[in-house]
Amino acid sequence: MRDLTFENVTVRFGSRRRGTVAVDDVSLVVPAGQVVGLVGESGSGKSTLARAAVGLAPLSAGRIEPAPGHRKIQMVFQDPYSALDPRMSIGESIAEAMPSVDRAEVGRLLELVGLPADRARERPHLFSGGQRQRVALARALAGQPEVIIADEITSALDVSIQGAVLNVVRELQRRMNLTMLFISHNLAVVRYVSDIVAVMREGRIVEYGPVDEVLGAPRHEYTRELLAAVPHPSR
Repeated sequence: MRDLTFENVTVRFGSRRRGTVAVDDVSLVVPAGQVVGLVGESGSGKSTLARAAVGLAPLSAGRIEPAPGHRKIQMVFQDPYSALDPRMSIGESIAEAMPSVDRAEVGRLLELVGLPADRARERPHLFSGGQRQRVALARALAGQPEVIIADEITSALDVSIQGAVLNVVRELQRRMNLTMLFISHNLAVVRYVSDIVAVMREGRIVEYGPVDEVLGAPRHEYTRELLAAVPHPSR
C-alpha cells in the first residue's frame, strides 16, 4: 500500500494561447488504506485528473506518485458495457490482468465481488451492467494494485442496482484495506463510501477534509451549492 499523491498537477489540452486547462495546479493526497471521494459537477476536471494518474492524459506540469501508468494503479471506468472485450470470457478478461494466469484466483476474485466462480467461462453479453462493473472491479484487483481509481462507476447503472455495487466497494475496501480515489458527482454516494472528500471546481480543489466535516459544515460556497442541489425525499 502507498499514498496516491498529486503535486501541483496541471493538464492542458491544446496550445498555451488557445488551449483549455482541465486540471489547474492540483495538489491532493489519497492516504494509504483510505477512500478519498472526489466530487464536482460535470466538466470540473475529475475524470481528467483520474486519467492523468493512469497515463491516459499527459501532464503539462507537476508530478504524480506512483508515476502515471504504473501497473500498481488500476482504474475502473464509468461505462460497464465498453469496459470488457465481448470476444473474451470474463475469466479471460480477469486473467489478462494477472502476472500469471491462475484459474483458482480468477474464481476467488469473482466470489470476492459477489459473482459465482463458475461464471468465469461466460461472455460479457450474459451479464447486467451491475454485474459487468463487478467484473471490472475483479479485473482491477487481479493486477494486485496499490491504488484503485473508480471513475463514476455507478452513474451508468440503474438506481436499483447502484447500492449493491457500492456495498461491494465498501466491503472490498474494508477487507483489503484498499487505497482508493472514488470519483462521483453524487454527494450521497461520496458520503457513503469515502473517508475523505475533495471538492473540485473548474479544475481546482476548493475544499478537502474528513467527509463528515466537509459535508456537515462546508466552508466553501461551492460545496454548499452542491449540497443544496441534492434532492431530499420531503421536497
